[in-house]
Amino acid sequence: MLIEFALIPVAGLLAVSLAAILAGGRPSISAPVYGASAILCALVAITGLAAMLGGGVSTTVLPVGLPWLGAHFRLDALAGFFLVVVGLGGAVASLYAIGYGRHEREPWRVLPFYSAFLGAMSLVVLADDAFSFLVSWEVMSLLSWALVLAHHRENENRRAGYVYLMMAGFGTMALLLAFGLLSGGSGGYAFDAMRETARTPAIAAAILALVLIGAGSKAGLVPLHVWLPLAHPAAPSHVSALMSGVMTKVAIYGFIRIVFDLVGLPSWWAAMVVLVLGGATAALGVLYALMQHDLKRLLAYHTVENIGIIFIGLGLALAFQSNHQTAGAALAFTAALFHVFNHSLFKSLLFFGSGAVLTATGERDMEHLGGLIHRMPATSIAFLIGCVAISALPPLNGFVSEWLTFQAILISPELPQWGLKLSIPTVGALLALSAALAAACFVKAYGITFLGRPRSKAAERAAEVDRFALSAMFILAGLCVLAGIFPGFVIDALAPAVASLVGGQMPTQTAVPWLSIVPIAESRSSYNGLLVFIFIAASATIAALAIHRLASRAFRRSDPWDCGFPSADPATQYTAGSFAQPIRRVFGTLVFAAREKVEMPPPGDTGPARLHVTLRDLIWDWLYQPVAIGVTVAATRLNALQFLTIRRYLALVFATLVLLLMVLALWS
Repeated sequence: MLIEFALIPVAGLLAVSLAAILAGGRPSISAPVYGASAILCALVAITGLAAMLGGGVSTTVLPVGLPWLGAHFRLDALAGFFLVVVGLGGAVASLYAIGYGRHEREPWRVLPFYSAFLGAMSLVVLADDAFSFLVSWEVMSLLSWALVLAHHRENENRRAGYVYLMMAGFGTMALLLAFGLLSGGSGGYAFDAMRETARTPAIAAAILALVLIGAGSKAGLVPLHVWLPLAHPAAPSHVSALMSGVMTKVAIYGFIRIVFDLVGLPSWWAAMVVLVLGGATAALGVLYALMQHDLKRLLAYHTVENIGIIFIGLGLALAFQSNHQTAGAALAFTAALFHVFNHSLFKSLLFFGSGAVLTATGERDMEHLGGLIHRMPATSIAFLIGCVAISALPPLNGFVSEWLTFQAILISPELPQWGLKLSIPTVGALLALSAALAAACFVKAYGITFLGRPRSKAAERAAEVDRFALSAMFILAGLCVLAGIFPGFVIDALAPAVASLVGGQMPTQTAVPWLSIVPIAESRSSYNGLLVFIFIAASATIAALAIHRLASRAFRRSDPWDCGFPSADPATQYTAGSFAQPIRRVFGTLVFAAREKVEMPPPGDTGPARLHVTLRDLIWDWLYQPVAIGVTVAATRLNALQFLTIRRYLALVFATLVLLLMVLALWS
């Protein structure tokens, strides 16, 4: 059966991790570990693709785990799609790591956990009971935490690991409670039993809230995102790519599996909650990203934005499904899954590019980069493709999934509830705002990093990275182009997964002439990525030829136009702060409590003027800081319990037992 073929490479990944532990994580085993991981992940992706296209269901039960339950595993079209995401992302990251791993300072802190992390993510997708799901989920969290702390000697990385561990434990507890409510009084922990359990609207609402906390915290949903911009930059770059491009998608899978599959038919107000959270996440994520000067932290915040876009699609699918509008639900759900796939491609590509820059220069601060297009031309091309894709510009893949999401928004007036009629246009406006700001953000990221003149000696000495890293980047860049030019093939491949959860699917897109895609009807909207690509390529070629043919080759002398650069000093160039300043002044007071302080030297003083900008994370200040203070105060007060006498301990235990018996008596 297909499920056994999926479990074999997963077991292989766990075995590779065990072999790395036995070998002591020596640098000499780096290439074999990453090479084996790449092959096994490719097998995982192939198995997932077969299940995704086949549309069937394959199950098995292994005699491990709880004695009366066993470990249930299931491979259907939805799990197959997410196995493709995990397997493809893991294979390309492992290929990248073959070269990148040579520069790892402490490989013994990465190699023992890396392959097992990939295997744990695969097991989450394959799990078919609550126990197997939660164990795999927790193993995935702990292994990723260990990888975040690979460079533990840096204070910032230790703080990132601590915050991540706290949020991961909090999220797992929420999922544990959600599965407890799903199992009901019967205590059926298998997913098949949960599908058959009837629930009241209050229980369904509690499950939705717990899943939003549990899966949303792992995905990076606002306001549960605070760990993500700390942990993703702290990890090695190939691990950052996996955490941002793949692990967050496993969290999305958990949300989809529970809410769309196990809970049952949703209510319209649940859709509104998901929509509002998605819109806020998209807008705040891109605004936070625009303020960053650290390249990896900028990319981490953009993961928050894209998670918001995915949740907008899922919220729309819930809204249409609750009103039995199958066509709209299929369109919105397809858009969400398509963006899951797209984000796994271009976000991994961009983290690989940032890792290449870090390897070549030792710098993550964009203010210390610049001019790398001349020293790292191949990396600059791949990174540019990723920037265009994540900015949702045609003809690349990011545009298609966001365009499909907008098409679903445009048919939302057919929904009967006024809450949805008012909230969906607002969320659509936030989606449009985030798309525009994303383009501005990556003009900043690419321009400051790769264009202009080098801003530091490290940037001047940069050199191109190894062929493994370049191969991985160009594989993902090629997939971004292909998925944007031929989106109909991806949409049709997603159809079995969409049909299994919302009861319908989009029309067959490969049957449309000229490889166009028609989400609703040709009279309303259509898009042809191939024709757009041909038009852009032809226009650019004709313009370049015309300029070269018609331009004069004669030399002319004139006074130079300095364009704001009175000297050749790189300090006179536009900076990352310069790009962010207009947007900071529009949104900064409300979102970041931004403050600017200008220090002007007195007359006659030749010292420089200085601009000091302070930004605050209001979500951290208002939500998490009070909790941290409360925990500290409570821990200080409860510390006295460690010094009680034996008689007082016995009295405390007796009082607690009496209290619990009273609660049980009142409850029954």
